[in-house]
Amino acid sequence: MPVVEGTPIWFELNAADPDAAQAFYQAVAGWRVAASPMPEHGGYRIAEADGIPVAGIRRPMPEAPGFPGWAVYLATRDVDALASRVMDLGGRIHFGPVDIPHVGRFAMVSDPQDVVFAVMSAARPGETRAFGPVPLGTAPTLGHGVWIELATPDPDAAIGFYGALFGWEKLGAMPMGAMGAYAFIGRGDLRPGAVMSSAATGAPARWNWYIHVPDIDAALGTVRESGGTVLRGPDPIPGGSYSAIIADPEGNRLGLAGPRQAP
Repeated sequence: MPVVEGTPIWFELNAADPDAAQAFYQAVAGWRVAASPMPEHGGYRIAEADGIPVAGIRRPMPEAPGFPGWAVYLATRDVDALASRVMDLGGRIHFGPVDIPHVGRFAMVSDPQDVVFAVMSAARPGETRAFGPVPLGTAPTLGHGVWIELATPDPDAAIGFYGALFGWEKLGAMPMGAMGAYAFIGRGDLRPGAVMSSAATGAPARWNWYIHVPDIDAALGTVRESGGTVLRGPDPIPGGSYSAIIADPEGNRLGLAGPRQAP
């Protein structure tokens, strides 16, 4: 299967306390988390949903400081060429490109608004299932990423930048009143997420991602019981499900999406 440029391919948490992060996300997302069996990976932890790798947990890299929290990885066929294009378009390369043994090649970069993301060329293209389709329920995606969301001070410039990198286009928008527009992005069959104004919404300028959970209210209860915080939601989303933004006990933010179960 050919690589679709810009497909979310992996999600990675830089955690000061990987043991605590593992316990929290196993409870909230239903993941099974274990250390990579490959010694070259230095104890990198891999989270699985139904036996499928969806995310990684690691300590912050000394050689690449300043990237706490969750990182979104986007697929490309040629990491080096794309990293060079990032610079041409006014972004920066923070780390790499480098090879990860048995995994692929990646670089950590930022867009012109200084929002960090990663680009990766997988060693075995087409095999990742970390990201699933929406609407929810159209495929077995519990525990997987199902949506990505960019909060940025300049949505129009961001759409232009990522469009030049991945061929994404603005595919309509949902008005949010004083908070501006929630602009959907994608290309062809790939419609991974949306862009919104961080200035208007007050959200931190960053890439966020959403995990599919079977019961949004139960998941939020587990967040609170496990030492995390519910920052927003649950809010209704198209298709009958609900979304919420949470922070884990270290303050790392991400989203949850899922239905409300009938009483």
